[in-house]
Amino acid sequence: MATAARSLTPTRTAALIAVATGILAALATLWAIDSPIAAAGFAAAALVIAGAIAAWRLLAPVKAGEQIGDTDWALARSLAAASDDAIAVTDRAGRLVCANDAWAELFRGFPTPPGVPLDEAGVAALGTAGRNAWRDGEGRAGGLTLDGRRLAATVIRAGDAGDLLVWRFAVTAAERDLGGALTALIAGPAGERLGANGVMAALIDADGRVRIANAVLAQRALGGTAPDLTGRDFAHLLITDSRGLVRFEREGLEGTPLRVIQLPVLDGPMPNGEDPPLLVALLDEDEAAQPAIGGSASAHVRSLVSLMPFGMALVDRDGRFLQMNDAFARAAQVDPAAPPIYPGDLVTREDKAAVADAVRRFAGGATHSTDMTVRLKPHPDEPVALTIAGARGLGDAAVLLSLKDNSVESRLKREVAQATKMQAVGQLAGGVAHDFNNILTAIIGHCDLMLMRHSPGDSDYDDIQQIRTNSNRAAGLTRQLLAFSRQQTLRPQVLQLPDVVAEVSNLLKRLMGETVKLNVAHGRNLGPVRADPGQLEQVVVNLAVNARDAIVQHDPRGGGTLTIQTKAVSAADVRALGNDVLPPADYTALIVTDTGAGIPPDIIAKIFEPFFTTKELGKGTGLGLSTVYGIVKQSGGWIFAESKPGQGASFSIYLPVHAAGAPVRSTARVAPKPSETWGTGTVLLVEDEEMVRAVAERALARQGYSVLTAENGEAALELLATSGRPDLLISDVVMPTMDGPTMVARVRESYPDLPVIFMSGYAEEQLRKSIDLDNVAFLPKPFSVQQLAEAAKEALMPLPGAGGEQPVVEPLPTVA
Repeated sequence: MATAARSLTPTRTAALIAVATGILAALATLWAIDSPIAAAGFAAAALVIAGAIAAWRLLAPVKAGEQIGDTDWALARSLAAASDDAIAVTDRAGRLVCANDAWAELFRGFPTPPGVPLDEAGVAALGTAGRNAWRDGEGRAGGLTLDGRRLAATVIRAGDAGDLLVWRFAVTAAERDLGGALTALIAGPAGERLGANGVMAALIDADGRVRIANAVLAQRALGGTAPDLTGRDFAHLLITDSRGLVRFEREGLEGTPLRVIQLPVLDGPMPNGEDPPLLVALLDEDEAAQPAIGGSASAHVRSLVSLMPFGMALVDRDGRFLQMNDAFARAAQVDPAAPPIYPGDLVTREDKAAVADAVRRFAGGATHSTDMTVRLKPHPDEPVALTIAGARGLGDAAVLLSLKDNSVESRLKREVAQATKMQAVGQLAGGVAHDFNNILTAIIGHCDLMLMRHSPGDSDYDDIQQIRTNSNRAAGLTRQLLAFSRQQTLRPQVLQLPDVVAEVSNLLKRLMGETVKLNVAHGRNLGPVRADPGQLEQVVVNLAVNARDAIVQHDPRGGGTLTIQTKAVSAADVRALGNDVLPPADYTALIVTDTGAGIPPDIIAKIFEPFFTTKELGKGTGLGLSTVYGIVKQSGGWIFAESKPGQGASFSIYLPVHAAGAPVRSTARVAPKPSETWGTGTVLLVEDEEMVRAVAERALARQGYSVLTAENGEAALELLATSGRPDLLISDVVMPTMDGPTMVARVRESYPDLPVIFMSGYAEEQLRKSIDLDNVAFLPKPFSVQQLAEAAKEALMPLPGAGGEQPVVEPLPTVA
């Protein structure tokens, strides 16, 4: 703990001058106009100015040649002590400079962050937040747990020289809101108003001890001057007589009888697993009064319910609503213009009878309480928890309802479920596309071999060509599936989004026609992104075509507008968006907006799923938006769709800004096709699919090669042991018993310079991350006989300056 120097520092001098000036002004005002209020205002202003000077000094501690020790840390610590949050300051060397009392109370001492007594994951999260703060100026770490309390940490780089970190720990928003609401209700001005109206309130912990109580209750229970009930056993404050009437123990049996009302604070246990506290209200009543409360006391109870921070409602013996507080109305999504009469009016038809029976049972005298899972009418697919309990001593109210507002939790669950579903569908689509590519490779290969034996004009030539054309169309569909599953081959480059939009602008104008107006607007200071320009062009075209169709559907006569916008989005902008999915970082955004019919709420969650389409039969494959989704995600970006029916739709794509100066390495280079594909030498072909192996063997043999075949990696090694070194090795990647990369690594131990071609239906970029081998080319499936021959020729005759890395054969073009 750093302490202040004994001498007067400039900060302390300025602060004292401000305080002295304010006090003199206060005295002068009091003498001149005899106004204590105005004098107090001058004095308060002086203290505020002094605090501002000290706070400025805390956040701007050093300048050139100045020492940290010159800062009056004692004064700064006094100011920090006014905060309920735990605050500490560390310097560039990671040393603890200053911390407030809340820090010592929270961590039982003065540990230096990030080495505070949290679990391993929490310390790691704090370390990351600290590094982010040094780099970006601010870092955050949430989900921290200490002694059952949920904490959130904020780290800010401070000072003119930026050489300090301010660490701040606070309870999470939910616990802070609940604690603040209860404190204000019981001990704050609201508690005073309750006391003035005869309501004595206290918050009782699970062990029966008082956590906090309003002043009226403390005075009645203990008497004396400024009594304090904190920590006392609440049951010992009360006594009962022979008739069961409750009184304060201090007042004895001659005291005024009390009515005790108990209200639950939470529907379930606390975050640390303990039972939640109980809110207790005490009301005076006449000994001759009936058990039910009426008149002004009932009004007090309703006032108490309205102040509850959680959803609560009162129901009478006939099952009608008497009152619901704002939190209940918000959680139940009640329409103020048409409030419900019965609790059953809130839920779906299937749950209405169960809710009505439960309310009737508790209104008839059932004890305890029950939790029900019901579905509200606005969101029938999202079950919520409804707690029903009998109410005694609440006047006309016979049943107490409690409903948790879980809208945020439900939204997060929907997002997680959607992401999980998209991942599962993507894996399925990728696997189907991979297997289908093997089939297409065999079909296209056999078509090529048959076309070599037929010439144009033969009776079978056109039929064979038609089979090959439709096979290429099927290959295009598999590439779209691979794009959705993020397994396609990309050629990433560092580029600017306006350049991509400019490349397709002329095409977009032709696609939009004369009825749809195209607007393009580019922002300033756009950061570069790393992506495949061809795939990004496909993203823009797909979104534009969908927007055009939506505009035409909304108004067949035209008049709509398509807007394509690019803009820079900083990390601070991302935090301001409040998006729980998009991580804070610097992005370049591409936003495509139309004035079409919009997307219905029940449809928008499905638009990125493959084969989902709302177009007429034969007018869409349902792969356009799924392809966009896959390309954006494989490029490291995020895409969000927003729409209101009848007001158009907007698609926002966020691509991370590429770090300036970082080396950019192309995953492959495309070489010019050789004019002659005939060759000589021995080729070892390893492929587990017999149909692919057969067509590749025939294709290579026709080009003049001597071909050896093996069905897996182990068989290939056995064959090499007897046949010797081949001139070229062509292998599948994924095979049973031993995969291609493992087999090639074994072969390279004996023949380190052996050229290799990997053929696979998976993405090249994905494969290269797991294949650490030089002098390796990649041939994507499905491929034609010509492409296989060209790949073999290029591998055996590498271009000058290739640096050991072989060119990549481009995939087959899609035939419309």
